[in-house]
Amino acid sequence: MQNQTSIKVWSERWHLGVLERAELVQIGLISAVIGMAFLMFHMLGNTVEDVGSRSAFQWMFARWHDTISFGADYSHGYFIPFISIGILWYKRKETFSVEKRVDARGLAVVIAALALHWVGAKMQQTRFSLLSLVLLTWGIPFYLFGWQLAKKLIFPCSYLIFCVPLNFLDVIAFPLRIFSTKLSVGMLNGIGIEAARSGTAILIPSMPTGMDVADPCSGLRSLLAMTALTAVYAYFTQRTVIRKWILFLASVPLAVAGNISRIGTIAVVAEALGPKPALGLYHDYSGYILFAAAIIMMVVIGGVLNCEFKEVARKWKSALLHHT
Repeated sequence: MQNQTSIKVWSERWHLGVLERAELVQIGLISAVIGMAFLMFHMLGNTVEDVGSRSAFQWMFARWHDTISFGADYSHGYFIPFISIGILWYKRKETFSVEKRVDARGLAVVIAALALHWVGAKMQQTRFSLLSLVLLTWGIPFYLFGWQLAKKLIFPCSYLIFCVPLNFLDVIAFPLRIFSTKLSVGMLNGIGIEAARSGTAILIPSMPTGMDVADPCSGLRSLLAMTALTAVYAYFTQRTVIRKWILFLASVPLAVAGNISRIGTIAVVAEALGPKPALGLYHDYSGYILFAAAIIMMVVIGGVLNCEFKEVARKWKSALLHHT
């Protein structure tokens, strides 16, 4: 009986007849703003036109499918909006229970976002337009509902930046290749495998012509995925903002270390089993294994950051005194 009553109340609450006029006006205005923003970025978002469309969204989807990028991979972009929506849904009671009022500072953010979109269109930089959309997504609620709500939306909205294909990061691909090659050679020599470096190629006895650390092996792909994953994990597990940032920044060396380990172990497998299995089966699947290891290290670092060492020391001291 109670369940039937609850369902009835829920159903009746959302009949338009029980909504007040102010609520209807608010819903209408917000719907109009969302619709205009979508049309603006769909019809006037891309001035590059290298995908045959004026839509910034179409341009973004095309970049997610790029296969010519220097080791970057933005295919995770499809998951980012759903993760942001999931965060909002999970935190919905905490987020929407705050005091709401119009805040003029939010209007300044909206104007800045629109100006950024204009600059992006003039410069033929669709990335700027997409970044302005992220800022607009945060600025509109800021203006309509105030700082208390905007503060709760900072992370879900800023997380959408991982949707934006920041292909200019490709410039760090070559330095990453050189760095990974140098450390991999040092690691191999350290474990007794004679190795030398020639540019981005690793020379070992089993492959005297060299094992080239190509663009896809620069580690940029795992770096992008690892930072996106760690950002969510840090947000939910760490108690303070400082700890969240420490864990997030730790994702960079974790991703780089995982890539170096992969390159080094490929050379080890080549010495043990020959070039064919090393550059075949192991090369294709070792990335998943080492990425899983990087995730485990992320969890371990998160646990250490959350550990209250004074409390642990007090418990150990109490336990020792009790036994003695």
